[in-house]
Amino acid sequence: MKRWNIAITGFGAIGKAVAQIIREREQRYRELYAADVRIVAVCGSRAGLIDHDGLPWGPDSALPLQPGVTGAGFIEGSHANVLIEAGPTNFETGGSGYTYIRQALSQGMHAISISKGALVFDYAGLAELAKANGVQLKISGATSAALPTIDLLQYNLAGCQVLEVEGILTATTNFVLSKMMDGMSFEDAVAEAKRLGIAEPDPRFDVEGWDTACKVNILANAGFGARLKLQDIPRDGIDQISPADIQRWKAEGVVPKLIGRIENDSGNTEASVELKTYPLDHPFAQVTARMKAIRVSTDVMGEITAIGVTSPLATAAAALKDFEHLLMAAQR
Repeated sequence: MKRWNIAITGFGAIGKAVAQIIREREQRYRELYAADVRIVAVCGSRAGLIDHDGLPWGPDSALPLQPGVTGAGFIEGSHANVLIEAGPTNFETGGSGYTYIRQALSQGMHAISISKGALVFDYAGLAELAKANGVQLKISGATSAALPTIDLLQYNLAGCQVLEVEGILTATTNFVLSKMMDGMSFEDAVAEAKRLGIAEPDPRFDVEGWDTACKVNILANAGFGARLKLQDIPRDGIDQISPADIQRWKAEGVVPKLIGRIENDSGNTEASVELKTYPLDHPFAQVTARMKAIRVSTDVMGEITAIGVTSPLATAAAALKDFEHLLMAAQR
């Protein structure tokens, strides 16, 4: 039975959810993949814990984190062979997640990134580093979680020419727009999204279109081999929508959506974030509240649309889908 040691950087809500699901699936991993999977290291920004035999989980999944077990030396000291990076996003510098991922790939560890910052900052460099070291860089958790976005582009549509991608990629903006069309003010809709845990305490990253822009940036670069920078992507938000806009859309019988879009014309790839409206009979018009969706147009497989619902564990589950792909590949 092969031993798989996992390190998790960024041990907040998502990192803890990843750990919870891994522990619940330990028997599954043994039975399906003959894999002895252990979490051997976790860290946040100030504290962490390393135990090469597997972490000593206490009641309610509590861990006795130790101050200073983080940062420089954490990756090497973990003795892990898989890193799951779940730290905060910093798309200007890549943040600590970028450093952790580079260290992991350089040391021959597979890396699964939930954080978008490192991928926006330098996806191409990280992908090249992974290839040079014979390991995988997996990114499902950073590209709309449970929606099969990057999988569609890299696997399901292999051999096709993908002509266009359109997606409702950010649950916060879709929820707020849906509530505004139901008569709620922007401020009240955002407050409701925060109360339900859909929006972050500071929702500007979502409502100003940055989250969607980051996701289309990653999808364009990973799925099409583009070299787009975040500043190359024209970006709308939803924070300037007026009550008059809402009334006009209702009168016209259309529904507003914040759309991440990628166009691929003979290898020339462009991306944008646009506020668009759709007639009521369009599939995207049916994507309401917490839902997300993606539509992919191809040369020989026509159009494929996938719709999913955001859940508290979706992002963690997407990262662990990537981990199961690693387990599957190891059996071949």
